[in-house]
Parts: sequence; structure tokens; C-alpha cells
Amino acid sequence: MTFHALNTRFPRKRAFITGAGSGLGLELARALARDGWALGLFDRNVERLAAVEADLSGSGVSVLAYPGDVTHAEELTVAVNSFAGAHDGLDLMINNAGIVAAGSLMDVAAADWQAVIETNLLGVVHGCRAAIPHLQRNGTGLLINISSATAFSAAPGMVPYNATTAAVLSLSESLSTELRDNGTHVCVVMPMFFQSNLLESFRGSPEARDATAALMQASRYTAQAAARDLLLAASKGRTHIVLPRSARWLWFLKRALPGTFLKHLAPLLVPRVK
Repeated sequence: MTFHALNTRFPRKRAFITGAGSGLGLELARALARDGWALGLFDRNVERLAAVEADLSGSGVSVLAYPGDVTHAEELTVAVNSFAGAHDGLDLMINNAGIVAAGSLMDVAAADWQAVIETNLLGVVHGCRAAIPHLQRNGTGLLINISSATAFSAAPGMVPYNATTAAVLSLSESLSTELRDNGTHVCVVMPMFFQSNLLESFRGSPEARDATAALMQASRYTAQAAARDLLLAASKGRTHIVLPRSARWLWFLKRALPGTFLKHLAPLLVPRVK
């Protein structure tokens, strides 16, 4: 599939993706590579990142790979600056890296809270701060922050993940208003669970992990489909992107009837962790 609107808007086609070594980040890189985008790829798994770089470079795509951790602001900033310097700018920034920490408020260890906040929230903050000066340079740019449907679903047993993905939603909405006059389009992506390697960095009890794994395994939605759908939606100027399309009614119901949603629907979305 070719993303005509995105390619027309950004003819120089320069994108930077965090968490690009696997899962959704990898599928986003592949989708953009097929359209000839120059890619800056950032991931803390050096082996996976090298494999992705070799694979995409072998198909003739311009790829620069940067091993690093989004929790280290300086590492990410240096990488984004390096990519933008090599390609005389940046058109698209995708903050995708994240981890899962699940459990009730009292059951999740303080260290796990710290880890999920540093990665899921501050990692996105660091990515935004690194990319925004480059996105604004030519009076245009696209900033995509990957959150989750847990940002609004308030599912039980997912408190740390819910809180940080909701923070990314709020951050993105605030930035959308803040950056609009400078020509930067900001959108937040809120997918339901799909099969990925997100559990490799899971923090929480074995019971919480099993509940999350069951959700992923039951989903028929794939990372490849999510990558395609979010890029198409972002190219149309969407600000809030809920995936798959069939899940949008949950988003509208939560906004219209939050009390009813929390009382009757949220408890059904994720198996309770005991």
C-alpha cells in the first residue's frame, strides 16, 4: 500500500521511529520503507536493530540505526539530531517505544511504576522535545505518539499502563493545540491490544502477565494492520486515532457517558487480576 497523501505532504520523506526493532515500530518502518522514506530507527535491542537495518538497507532504503534507550533524553536527542543533520531535516516523528506494567495500585512495586513512567511517558516527552525543533523548521511536520486504548478504557488490573497511556493522550492533545500555529500536526494513536512482543519487557505478577497475554493472543488485529491504518488516518489529519476501526464506539461512549462506561463496561474489558 502507498500512502499518497503522506508522500505528497512530505515529498522529502524523512521519518524517525523509536522502538523500531520489532512489533509495531518495525511494521511502521517497513510500511514507510516501501514508499521510499529515509528512516532513522531507534531501539535498545542492538541485535534486532542491526537486523532491521540490514534488511531494509538491502532493499535500497536509506536507513540510519541508533541503539539507545528512550529513558535517556540525551541519547535520543543526539540520535534525532544526527538523523536530521544527515538528511537536512525531519518530516515525521513516531514515538512508539513502550513497556507494560500491570496490576492493581497497591500490588505494583514502586520500581515498576518508575520504569513504566520513565519509558511510556517521559520517553515520549524526550522524543517530542528532540523532534519538535526539526519538525517546525520548515513550518510543517507530523508528530505521532503511540498510546493505547487503555488511555480511556480504565480496564481493571492495568493501573500503571492505563495511567501512562492516558498521560500520553493528554500530552498529545496539549501539544496539538500548542504546535498548531507552527504547522506541526500532532496525533495520538490508541490501539486495542494486538499480538506483539510487548510482554518481553512486562512488569507485574505472573497472573497479570497471563491476563495481558490472553488479550493479545485473542486479538485478530495485527501489528502490520495497525501500522497501515494509523499511517492512513494520520495522513488524513486525524488527531485521535482509535484502532481497529471497530473499537471507535468505545472511545465515543467513554466521552459521551463516562460514568456509565466506568460502571458497566470498563470491568469487562480486561480479566481481573487476583
